Amino acid sequence: MFALRNSINLKSAKLLSRGITSLSHLPETHQMLQKTCRDFADNELVPIAKKIDKEHLFPANEIRKMGELGLMGLTMPEKYGGTGLDYLAYAIAMEEISRGCASCGVVMSVNNSLYLGPIYYNGTEEQKAEFIAPYTDGNHIGCFALSEPGNGSDAAAAQTTAKLVGDQWIINGTKNWITNGPDASAAIVFATTDKQLKHKGISAFIVPRGTPGFSYGAKEDKLGIRGSSTCSLIFEDCAIPKENILGEAGQGFKIAMKTLDDGRIGIAGQALGIAQASLECAVDYANKRMAFGNPISKMQTIQNKIADMALRVESARLLIWRAAVLKDEKKPFTKEAAMAKLAASETATFCSHQAIQILGGMGYVSDMPAERYYRDARITEIYEGTSEIQRLVIAGQIIKQMS
Repeated sequence: MFALRNSINLKSAKLLSRGITSLSHLPETHQMLQKTCRDFADNELVPIAKKIDKEHLFPANEIRKMGELGLMGLTMPEKYGGTGLDYLAYAIAMEEISRGCASCGVVMSVNNSLYLGPIYYNGTEEQKAEFIAPYTDGNHIGCFALSEPGNGSDAAAAQTTAKLVGDQWIINGTKNWITNGPDASAAIVFATTDKQLKHKGISAFIVPRGTPGFSYGAKEDKLGIRGSSTCSLIFEDCAIPKENILGEAGQGFKIAMKTLDDGRIGIAGQALGIAQASLECAVDYANKRMAFGNPISKMQTIQNKIADMALRVESARLLIWRAAVLKDEKKPFTKEAAMAKLAASETATFCSHQAIQILGGMGYVSDMPAERYYRDARITEIYEGTSEIQRLVIAGQIIKQMS
């Protein structure tokens, strides 16, 4: 069913101690995955990325094709319909897909990391059968509802509530900035079940689309990643079976924080893909654009920009791979995931900016993709933890380790 599953016999890769410094150092399985995703991005995504962005089109057909490749349930075990690959494979795939279309990349990231992940790690077998297996082939996607109008980075201040009444949980409240929201068939929703316990009183729930009392706000008109759909989720006496709680009551905040650690690797991969695309665009243009009788790539000023872009791209890639490998080896990776996300997102902003500078006027118009990369890059420093939050996470981890 899945092309990647059929072509790749993944072996557990203990890569961190092997000094992985380039794609050629990766196992053959990961190199094959990278080529598959790059070919798909070049042939299927790059030709339509401009149209997706300009017309704000949700790429449903492309997502189904990604599901057929096994990318929409990449790290899920085969028994649940997934492809059974590791997080390093996921990071590589995220970069290549996002290099072709950042909107497709974030849809893939949310479904893999933020939706399927917490159900796999915390769900019952019944929940996994119902809410994982149908969400790995690209025909259904899920979303993750944590942010609210008034809490932003303060996830512990959730005002959405859930109350157990008989054999049902009754949910009331609003969730904001929910990626995939308008097109998701189910949502993981975080709600306060005991206000007295503050963050320890938050629980997680699985809420299917079509549940009475569950509605959607208007789609957001965004600066970038316009092909991904974003909206508010509204709950008004929304009743779900008590079996739809994820994990146990009061575990929601812990589930959310662990999920965000995983998700930051995916968003780092998305940001890296945007940065890599920006670098390729800039080099291609610099080799073709003539000035003073020579390609501008021969100018020292342009070469300095390209060198700085490449340095940041390679550095971010290694940070992402390190975080992914630590997760695969079941070692602590909170600090490394935050470092990877911070470095990659700021690299995306830097490289897309420099690409526009190298292209000059052509970088500012939509005839070239540089301006889209610039707009797409900005959100990577905001969602799944702002750059400011990443620095707090990193500093907190370092202080704890050194105390």
